[in-house]
Amino acid sequence: AHTIGRSRCVSFRQWIYEHSYDYPRYAVNDYVYRQILRSICPVSGGDDIRTSLDLRTAASFDNQYFINLLSGKGLLASDRKLVSQDADDEIAYWVWAYAYDQQLFFRHFVESMLRMTRVNPLTASEGEIREYCRYTNSYFGQNAELRQAVKARRVQEVNEEN
Repeated sequence: AHTIGRSRCVSFRQWIYEHSYDYPRYAVNDYVYRQILRSICPVSGGDDIRTSLDLRTAASFDNQYFINLLSGKGLLASDRKLVSQDADDEIAYWVWAYAYDQQLFFRHFVESMLRMTRVNPLTASEGEIREYCRYTNSYFGQNAELRQAVKARRVQEVNEEN
């Protein structure tokens, strides 16, 4: 869950400046949320400006992310789709459950993290640990311009954190 974290404007700018609504029943909340985000991210430029995935409790590991989703305040398209494009309401069921019961969310989060520790990653010739998660190492290694851009972004991120 995106209960803690930040995202760059380039990841959500299109949504905050378009005129369609992912949450028709929450149009008022959606409008206000977009106005807040527009004050952070300009219509052009500022791609690397970051904002919290959860504007209310940005530094807390809690269930506010799910409450935000139910009130039309999901930052990323993938988050908004959890409740807007769930034909069977299977995912929405869990969004509601976690919004209502923080302890249930905590318990399920711990269980899922423990399950992930039992996953055996592919290594050596069976798989690869990517240098940059969005690209295979072979593609990343052959694209000097991409490597330079990623290196510059990493340096910038480290400088911003310090």
